[in-house]
Amino acid sequence: MRKRALIAALLLLAPSIGFAAAPSEEDKLFAELKKADSTEAAKPIEDKLTQLFRASGSPSVDLLMTRAGSALGQADHATARTLIDSVTQAAPGYAEGWRMRARMQQAGGDDAGAMISLQKAIAANPRHFAAMAELGEMLEDYGDKPGALKLYRRVLALDPQMHLAAERAKALEKAVEGQGI
Repeated sequence: MRKRALIAALLLLAPSIGFAAAPSEEDKLFAELKKADSTEAAKPIEDKLTQLFRASGSPSVDLLMTRAGSALGQADHATARTLIDSVTQAAPGYAEGWRMRARMQQAGGDDAGAMISLQKAIAANPRHFAAMAELGEMLEDYGDKPGALKLYRRVLALDPQMHLAAERAKALEKAVEGQGI
């Protein structure tokens, strides 16, 4: 009995005495991504992270996403939209559902809706670098250069080798911050 009480007390105190949870696969991949020395070295790590982002943890949501992808492949946008709307309603914390919804909205000319959906994707997964880059591009297109630059910098903090974000950030730095003396 005393042994159990001691173990329970240690588990309760673990965070305050420096015991940390083991890093997740996602944490390990982000650490590897920061160490990547080229876009070629970063690509397989980005791909693994994208696979992790796509995993919803729900067989039902995964099925809806698969069917939505099939509907899009057959140019059945109405069915795809209905399925994606079901995904975002059933799993509002699933970032990839919001990202797919944003892509469909943007393709349908609903840029405002797409920006909102991308914001929800980023809120659901603050390390979703692809959603950040996509929102950055949209903000830039609509003239919000400071907002776009901020997002590109967040992307680069997560994925220093993302070529698009690095290129766009460099171009926007002069426009937003001016040229140093």
